[in-house]
Amino acid sequence: MTRLDRTPPGYRPLRLLGQGKTSQVYLALDDRGREVALKLPHPATLGQPEAAARFGNEVRLTLKFRHPRIVRGYAGAAFGPQAYLALQYYASGPLSETLQLAPQSLAWTARLRVLADLASGLTYLHASGAVHQDVKPQNVYLCPGGRAALGDLGSSYFVAQGGPVSGSPFYMAPEIYHGEASSGASDVYSLGILSYELLGGLRPFLGQSYEELMVAHLTRFPSPLAQVAPELPRAAAHLIERAMAKRAPDRPGADELRRALLLALGETPDDEPVEENAPAPAPTAPAQPTGRHGPLGRAAPPPPAEPEPAAPTPTGLRPDRWSLFRRRK
Repeated sequence: MTRLDRTPPGYRPLRLLGQGKTSQVYLALDDRGREVALKLPHPATLGQPEAAARFGNEVRLTLKFRHPRIVRGYAGAAFGPQAYLALQYYASGPLSETLQLAPQSLAWTARLRVLADLASGLTYLHASGAVHQDVKPQNVYLCPGGRAALGDLGSSYFVAQGGPVSGSPFYMAPEIYHGEASSGASDVYSLGILSYELLGGLRPFLGQSYEELMVAHLTRFPSPLAQVAPELPRAAAHLIERAMAKRAPDRPGADELRRALLLALGETPDDEPVEENAPAPAPTAPAQPTGRHGPLGRAAPPPPAEPEPAAPTPTGLRPDRWSLFRRRK
């Protein structure tokens, strides 16, 4: 493998794991011989103030937060030509890959466990005064033992300090489409969408453009979860449906969701532990909608969302129900 010109000292890249518009991620060995996911921004990213700030934000928050259900950051440099982020490596990759390549490998209890872990991670973030803003399968990493961790904190920020409002159209809360500031309730909405998708086998809202998705999230209601996921206990199904409520005040908290999902697993929920070094939010200005959301609260449509590949039908599930990217007629 050709040595990278910008490899930070103490790391030896082994192979490319993936790349996006702003960065590349390599499997690497650190100076302790530990496998890490080494994230390096593209040179063009460092030359764009907004993109560079997002990467720097991801580095700082990833290194600050400490929770077993949040992807662990080992080391990093937020800015400059040697900017990087060394993360815990998850050999199983993101949840999105499993759902596309081998959805049958996720048993019913494994799906509930993943969702309970995500609710646990969000409970920690919200208790720390932060929001994630981008809960989706691509940012969920599967751990050994069937556990999961929430990653990609590039869009995260402390609510009291404010930050750019963002999200992924398939998972964005109605208030974000309206151009309002994010909150813990916005993350809960995204988790509700992901829960419906993971347990029911299809996304609750579909569209081929940003505008179509916005109309769906603002005005439509999915089929009852009890119909698409009859195995789910009624109390948990009702709470997940509340998580997708159009109005933020009508949604449950992340910890309430965590407790309901653990009960669905047949477990007695304990109080959610908060790490001793949980960061305290600074009492500054509230968040202001920025980015694609204009000052009048209108959402300017970005380019249409790229189509995603269809997932194969797993053994033992009805073909008409299990297709993560199936479009309703």
